[in-house]
Amino acid sequence: MEISKSDWKFYREKIGVWQESYMEKLNNEYIHLLSATDKKASDKFWALEKRIKNDRRYPGVIIEMRKSNAMYDMVSLVRLGVITCEDLTDFSEDLQQAVKYMVERFE
Repeated sequence: MEISKSDWKFYREKIGVWQESYMEKLNNEYIHLLSATDKKASDKFWALEKRIKNDRRYPGVIIEMRKSNAMYDMVSLVRLGVITCEDLTDFSEDLQQAVKYMVERFE
């Protein structure tokens, strides 16, 4: 299913906001990791490096913007906890139902 022109436009407006919010969450997790008093500085450094290397692969951080993949990207964003289905309420009903269906199907 390809999304409508209006959903695509709205998605392009929202993705940056969603990513910024997700990266803020990640930054707080990194701060928590670095603030641990029971670990050596080198252990914290390498743990952070591993986390960042892993996290940067998620669509909440980097995403290739293609209209043909937008709905699947939204499903991934929901499944990874970057957004919730409630974040999609301003999109068309068809898109919301399709994303919810796919999220439930892949659980």
